[in-house]
Amino acid sequence: MAVEVKYVVIREGEEKMSFASKKEADAYDKMLDLAEVLGNWLGQSPVTLEDEQREVMAMWLAEQKDVLGNLLKAGKLPAPKAVTEDAPAKRTKAA
Repeated sequence: MAVEVKYVVIREGEEKMSFASKKEADAYDKMLDLAEVLGNWLGQSPVTLEDEQREVMAMWLAEQKDVLGNLLKAGKLPAPKAVTEDAPAKRTKAA
């Protein structure tokens, strides 16, 4: 019998994702925190977005925080190889 340790990120009583390491789980939880703040901020913008659109945009911005930070700091887009659409590896959707 094998023993497997999983780290599960739970939000509002719902399992979001499970990870093989605490570091990955903490990073994902932090990204969800950022997405929540970004969603609230986007709600204050002059552009009217449906709730689902705002949530998707906030999550995407949170996932791309490094690119966004560099863009705001340098005023230009990074080289195309730095922009990634892949989510962190080794995560599995919680059932």
